[in-house]
Amino acid sequence: MKKLMGTAVAAATMLIGTQAAATNYTLWIHGRNGGSTQAGNYSDFSYWGPASTAAGVNKKAVNWNGRERIGGQNARVRDALDCFCTGNNWCYIAAHSAGNLQIGYALSLYGGSARSKKNATPNASGVCGNTDGTTQTGWNIKWVNVASGAGGGSELADVGEWAMNEPLVSDLVTTTSRAMYNHNTTRNVWFYMFAGAKGTLYSGILPGQDDEALSYHSTGGVSGSAGSSQCNPGDWFCGGTLSTGTANTSDGRAKWSFHTVSLRDDGEAYNHYANGNWGGIVAKVREDVVKYAY
Repeated sequence: MKKLMGTAVAAATMLIGTQAAATNYTLWIHGRNGGSTQAGNYSDFSYWGPASTAAGVNKKAVNWNGRERIGGQNARVRDALDCFCTGNNWCYIAAHSAGNLQIGYALSLYGGSARSKKNATPNASGVCGNTDGTTQTGWNIKWVNVASGAGGGSELADVGEWAMNEPLVSDLVTTTSRAMYNHNTTRNVWFYMFAGAKGTLYSGILPGQDDEALSYHSTGGVSGSAGSSQCNPGDWFCGGTLSTGTANTSDGRAKWSFHTVSLRDDGEAYNHYANGNWGGIVAKVREDVVKYAY
């Protein structure tokens, strides 16, 4: 099933007419950071690693203030989606950590709204001009790859392990993240979840398998109003085993609609952090994007 549906739909769309050429873009939406990225600058990949690294066709960095709340910064993400994912253009999305909340929030709350078709030529603020004055419903998105997604929040936010003067941290409380929007409403766009498990520092706080920042219940797209303890097969003292694909966890918890686990880190090899060099679980998402985003 891997991404064939979205690719086939896009291919069919491109064959309908050749009057206006279609362009594909890869949008990278970062997570929590110190606010160092340049909002509106689609060439600033400093969060991820060297900009020269292959990371999908026509890659663009979707930068926002990674310390502020999701709702207040989501317009930055919608600007990027309007710019590159409307009209004849299509997008692949790659998101990390709280970037999962950003794309989920945009699709759930705004993915059914009228969007002006844009010309993919952003100004200094990251806003593009209109093409012919017409609109469309939502955006043209093939699929979303998620590296260590924070859609389910983190217990580190629950207990105040992160700087509580950062407004974003209040959004990362598990119950808040899960109630922020309807995670089942993805506008039929598939979310491919990549869940890392190389976590030891906060093992007493984060339930089940974790990558030092988030647990499997979040990175695996497991539904529910709060977090749960999910692990790799054969691990003891866990509430359940995180399944790959769309299947329920072993203790019967469903994943959100249109969420599927592409990578479960059975070898406990990948932590949460890109480390400015496309590292950790981000490395596996980048490999996948290079292969499928063309």
